[in-house]
Amino acid sequence: MQTINDSAAEQLYKLICASKVFLIAGPCVAESEDLLMQVSEYLTQYSTQRNVVYIFKTSFDKANRTSLSSGRGLGLEKTMLIFEKIKNKYKIPITTDIHEAYQAQEVAAMVDVLQIPAFLCRQTDLLLAAGHTGKIVNIKKAQFMSGADMHMPAQKVASTGNHKIMLCERGNMYGYHQLVVDYTNIVEMKKAGYPVIMDCTHAVQQPGGMGTATGGNREYVPYLANAAAAVGVHGYFFEVHPNPDKAMSDGANMLRLNDFATVFDRVLEHHYLSLKY
Repeated sequence: MQTINDSAAEQLYKLICASKVFLIAGPCVAESEDLLMQVSEYLTQYSTQRNVVYIFKTSFDKANRTSLSSGRGLGLEKTMLIFEKIKNKYKIPITTDIHEAYQAQEVAAMVDVLQIPAFLCRQTDLLLAAGHTGKIVNIKKAQFMSGADMHMPAQKVASTGNHKIMLCERGNMYGYHQLVVDYTNIVEMKKAGYPVIMDCTHAVQQPGGMGTATGGNREYVPYLANAAAAVGVHGYFFEVHPNPDKAMSDGANMLRLNDFATVFDRVLEHHYLSLKY
């Protein structure tokens, strides 16, 4: 399969690489059009004021929920229509997860960055399909892999001729219901030569910690984000929601939308300070 030459993706990737910092943020899952429009408007205004490259994120389908009865989102077709409205109104790039290889081309028709979920980051066919779209591919590091291990998934995408790749740290599991972030993983991933992102909210998850759902502790999010700044991460990933305690997914680890500016302003201070060293 020939890789598509996507000039818009090329321009966005050059902008990301040239920027001092970039932000990926949005609600965990597409719950409603009103939610996605509200969050994208707020974060677009925020990032414009702070001169930060911004990519809106949400998932059309949470295919790896703890429980069969957990909500999964609006689905591909409905979410793509909302993405179109967001792009037309706010002129911002968008990312979302894909879970199966056949989804890559359809999703790439609307979004700018294809995100590979952590549990699927070694799925060769998924990585190749994402690479062949010509879009930017953000590969999230699995909870069972090291930073050095992530060079191999990146090579799979690069084998398609698409070198628009980003790598994302989100913690490791060493025991039950707890993630731990080893910041040397960021250092190791940077050696691959691609932008590295810190997933500041998924890293505070407690997988299966609530029995039938994943728990978490958003109190720790600012600490993990600021620590990532110290080791030279390039981008930051946050899931935010106006009322995370009522959210369909990942409520325990998402930041409240009203708290985001305070948290990220402080992160930016540390980030720009780290660039001096």
